[in-house]
Amino acid sequence: MIEFHELTKRYGRGAPAVDRLTCSVRPGRVTGFLGPNGAGKTTTLRMLLGLNTPTGGTATIDGRAFRTFGTGLRHVGALLDANDVHKGRTANVHLAALARSNALPRGRVREVLATVGLSAAGARRIGGFSLGMRQRLGIATALLGDPPVLLFDEPTNGLDPEGIRWARGLFRELAAEGRTVLVSSHLMSEMEHTADHLVVIGAGRLIADESLADFAARADAGVTVRTPDPEALAGVLTDAGASVRRIGPDTLAVAGPTAARVNELAFTHRVMVHEVMARGGSLEEAFMQLTAESVQFRAASSEGGARR
Repeated sequence: MIEFHELTKRYGRGAPAVDRLTCSVRPGRVTGFLGPNGAGKTTTLRMLLGLNTPTGGTATIDGRAFRTFGTGLRHVGALLDANDVHKGRTANVHLAALARSNALPRGRVREVLATVGLSAAGARRIGGFSLGMRQRLGIATALLGDPPVLLFDEPTNGLDPEGIRWARGLFRELAAEGRTVLVSSHLMSEMEHTADHLVVIGAGRLIADESLADFAARADAGVTVRTPDPEALAGVLTDAGASVRRIGPDTLAVAGPTAARVNELAFTHRVMVHEVMARGGSLEEAFMQLTAESVQFRAASSEGGARR
């Protein structure tokens, strides 16, 4: 089991990258580690692996700091950066060196390459691999020691649709074997099809630690409206107590009134609508709503056209 207790990382005098994070990641399920870019996900994983030193708090695996494990790959497998590998080595040589340093049998190299679909590429230099192939090699590296704890940071970047489906199945299989599986991502669609439980952070702080279903249920159900005059309709609905968000050039997301009430208000105030559709909550909507205040990079509105 992975445990974070009051984990904090601060660089200089600025806001902390990770701010008193306390949560647990349990075995037997895939835990999605979510947050906007810059939320502190990678920094948290690096502190867990002893690559960064916490400013405060602790990050432990089965009650121990990772640095206390003599042969780390037997206890924890991790993929943090698929590009962080010697490009001049072949996949076979790369994995064999890691196997030897962790007192693992050489046969594991062949086994993990087969698991990730790279058997035919073992003798090729890594510098000639595509990003998707390097991701698969990174996953093979994490599996090399057959560890009970596995960490994957954005593992589907660069994978094609078949590869993404394969990775989803692999993570679920590993969790079903009783392992602790933590998958960091900012892609809601991936977590929706992969994770059983979610840990969500924003600006380094814990936002949610709950099941996928419970998290998705946080999203406000509401109404989506298409209208040629969104500003006028937004004013009408806001005056009636609704919460209105612009989600397209002619589309509003409305929380509060029913679809029938939105139609009634539009008719009464003579605002034309093209479509009014009731919608339920979704994982992506819940994520956007709960992390809205911690988004680090926000693009300007496109209503006025692209800047030149």
